[in-house]
Amino acid sequence: MSAAPSPTGPFSGLTRLDHVGIACRDLDASIEFYRTTYGFEVEHEEVNEEQGVREAMLRINGTDDGGATFLQLLEPTREDSPVAKFLARNGEGVHHIAFGTSDVAASAAGVGERGVRVLDPEPRTGTAGSQIVFLHPKDCGGVLTELVQSAH
Repeated sequence: MSAAPSPTGPFSGLTRLDHVGIACRDLDASIEFYRTTYGFEVEHEEVNEEQGVREAMLRINGTDDGGATFLQLLEPTREDSPVAKFLARNGEGVHHIAFGTSDVAASAAGVGERGVRVLDPEPRTGTAGSQIVFLHPKDCGGVLTELVQSAH
């Protein structure tokens, strides 16, 4: 049995920086900081029970492909959530980065072919009905990385 061929170039299925996730202890105070300091407004807010967070997406700008770039503020709703554990270890700050894609499953497979561990075996539901997968931070230069396919 021969080994699978190695990828010959970088993966090109990603379209933009979708968002930067920021862990915070007080979502309302963080929203107010970004509103008064930079003028960013909340485009979407929800509680994600599965991930144990209350979150807000603050729109930064739009892009040529019709997408946008956001800050995602994440406040844990329970102590066993990944964001709560992150806050306990690291304090407030950047939690992850997310790249947009038109096909999250294909993008995850393409990145996986390059030796990056995909943490979600199947895409799952993220903010505003998006489909998401996470990539292992140890394979991404120490950065937890998310791939996002918008529901729109």
